[in-house]
Amino acid sequence: MLVPTPLPSMTDSDAILSVSALNRLAQQTLTKAFPLRWIAGEVSNLTRAPSGHIYFTLKDAAAQVRCVMFRSRFQSVPWRLENGHQIEARALVTLYEARGDFQLNVESLRRAGLGRLFEAFTRLKEQLAAAGLFANERKRPIPRYPQAIGIISSPNAAALRDVIAALNRRAPHLPAILYPTPVQGVGAGEKIAAALQLATEHARCDVLLLVRGGGSIEDLWAFNEEILAHAIAACPLPVISGVGHESDTTIADFVADLRAATPTAAAELATQGWADASAEVAALGKSMAHAMQQRMGTFQQRLDHLSLRLLHPATRLQQTRERTAMLHWRLNAAMQRQRQQWRNKLEHNAAALRHLSPQATLDRGFAIVRDVHGAIVADATTLHPAQIIDVRLARGSARASVVSSAPDELNDALPPTHKPD
Repeated sequence: MLVPTPLPSMTDSDAILSVSALNRLAQQTLTKAFPLRWIAGEVSNLTRAPSGHIYFTLKDAAAQVRCVMFRSRFQSVPWRLENGHQIEARALVTLYEARGDFQLNVESLRRAGLGRLFEAFTRLKEQLAAAGLFANERKRPIPRYPQAIGIISSPNAAALRDVIAALNRRAPHLPAILYPTPVQGVGAGEKIAAALQLATEHARCDVLLLVRGGGSIEDLWAFNEEILAHAIAACPLPVISGVGHESDTTIADFVADLRAATPTAAAELATQGWADASAEVAALGKSMAHAMQQRMGTFQQRLDHLSLRLLHPATRLQQTRERTAMLHWRLNAAMQRQRQQWRNKLEHNAAALRHLSPQATLDRGFAIVRDVHGAIVADATTLHPAQIIDVRLARGSARASVVSSAPDELNDALPPTHKPD
């Protein structure tokens, strides 16, 4: 078993070192003297090796240093590194022993200035969380079947085209209302907040989509501004945030009522109810068909059961004839009884009519007096001398002229409530 030769001390000036021992000692000394830290500079001489490792030079106006970033670390960088980028590298100061090259072993990368932005992001996030803007109890529910969808985005953004395509695919009947606004640059946060206010004042939609494509933290910074966070919280309409890619997170995502991984996902979440409706209708159709089949099966079983109770046609025909004959006899008897009752009632009514008929009254010596117009005269005071009247007697009639008329003194002398028999 080989035992490595211990390295001499740095203070042992009389020791004779091999080149490899010298480089190993320098490597250990550098590693101890320079812990993992952030180093800023400009990328140049970038090389991507077939192994997936990258090599580049990090420089400023006065100096430069070689850098290596191994594949396992570089895979976590969410953006494409290019020459000329201003970056901040978190690295260890090392020595590549085989060649004696001083270099940085890079653990992670970020764009220059992102440290300050991230600190500002973290401070604002904590402040707004303490103020309750991220609380679930203040989140508004997303309508299952919205009647109109508002979109807050740049009119030239690719994200807007993706959203429109998703809406047309999933709910083409829904109107989409665009509230155009810049989504990047100075003052973009205020302008996005103003678009939210405009959508609120118009009150033409049920839900708002706040969308923008992916980008760096600087590109998305408008969605990390406090003015926009308060505007989203104050908006009475539910807001779905679809900003950037799935790995991007902004303050707007925390305040919004629902966060989508991408702009397309925001459109899909807003139309989930309508998209599910077709599947639900299909499922209901299948359920209805199954229920109808079960019902038909029940009816068929009942029919089979009833068919067992059916009589032979000749037997049923005989029973029907007998029942018909009985009904015929009962009907004739009832008709006879009814006819006799009608005859008796008719004779009674005829006798009463004969007794009360005008002719019977005339036969008892009374007459009917009519004026020339055929109206019956019941009051003598309505007649005047020389007036022509017709008198109907029991047999025949006569025309006469009134000589005089007088009131009925007997009736006038009686009390109003009493008349002679």
